[in-house]
Amino acid sequence: MSQRSAPELADIFRASGPSYRARHDLPVSHLRVMRAIESCRTAVLGGHVERCGHCKFERIAYNSCRNRHCPKCQRLAKEKWLQARKRDLLPIAYFHLVFTIPSAIAEIALQNKKVLFRILFRASAETLLRIAADPKHLGAQVGFFSILHTWGQNLLFHPHVHTVVTGGGLSPDGQRWISSRNGFFLSVRVLSRLFRRLFLEAIDEAYRNGELEFHGSLEALKDPKQFAYHLKPVRHIDWVVYAKPPFGGPEQAIDYLGRYTHRVAISNQRLERFEYGKVTFQYKDYRSQQPQRQRQMTVSDEEFIRRFLLHVIPPGFQRIRHYGLLSNRQRWQNLTQCRSLLIGPRPDLLPEARQLKQVAESIVEPARRCPKCKVGKMARVATVLAYRWPALPPPAPCRPALLDSS
Repeated sequence: MSQRSAPELADIFRASGPSYRARHDLPVSHLRVMRAIESCRTAVLGGHVERCGHCKFERIAYNSCRNRHCPKCQRLAKEKWLQARKRDLLPIAYFHLVFTIPSAIAEIALQNKKVLFRILFRASAETLLRIAADPKHLGAQVGFFSILHTWGQNLLFHPHVHTVVTGGGLSPDGQRWISSRNGFFLSVRVLSRLFRRLFLEAIDEAYRNGELEFHGSLEALKDPKQFAYHLKPVRHIDWVVYAKPPFGGPEQAIDYLGRYTHRVAISNQRLERFEYGKVTFQYKDYRSQQPQRQRQMTVSDEEFIRRFLLHVIPPGFQRIRHYGLLSNRQRWQNLTQCRSLLIGPRPDLLPEARQLKQVAESIVEPARRCPKCKVGKMARVATVLAYRWPALPPPAPCRPALLDSS
């Protein structure tokens, strides 16, 4: 493979993926993600022939994989989601909270993603709803959405939930809007303690119901005494619930959403070099005195692929969820009532139907312009059939290669 100064994730998978798969027994979900990213916008997925209506220049345009782990396939999906969320915005301040689980539980989550991620969502959401509804704190029903992240800047396994929550909510009778204090939402210490209790109760219940699996270094946790001993330290420490500064308004909330919605692990923009079996990527060290400074990390191609695959989302798992006033069932009715109690709707934040079309065209239109004459538009004139991959092998019962999150 010819080396480039600015590689893409697909380049690394195409060059080093075959040898990685040969050395490790990967689950089908991981194989499918790798296959999708490697095939994205190549002849494998088929495509079509385009011809310029002005200069008659022709090219082949290959199809995208549309896999949610692929860094090249999420831009349009993200823009559509953001435009839809604009309809939910209220003329208030919004707050950003992060719920994180301790490393001892993250180890268990790596082998039980679906169960532990579900508990993480449920415990963090119930914590916010309970504390916000308590008259001692806010005494209102708030609205928020939560986004699951499983990675840190160094690509190691670090499950946490980002939450964007309204700075206030409806009174219990639904007739008043109750605002949070200026610059302050809820006590982080109170949130942390309730989150810890709810999460531990849920994981204990999952263990009793036989929902958890343990392999490799965690196999001893099949013994209830060892499981209790493993969790004992986390029952007495403070869990990290981090409250970031409040957004200045709905516009800032929207700007923030674009960075955290449709992304998994790493973007192509953070990849610096791929040469001699080494991958160099950018990261930020938030523990340093200059947390915003861009740094570089170099790891072997095998280690890079291992770290990326730690963050494969279980098939069908929904990593963006809405709660409270924004829950799907009564969202429109709740928001209508909120707007009637507040200053009123913000016309500039409520997109017209044509705006979503304009966003899509702003992304697609440059690709339609002829790269040769820069005048004509490329039109589809023929279809390129896709190559059919051979069937995937059946999954093996144990995946020891991916159980180490360090």
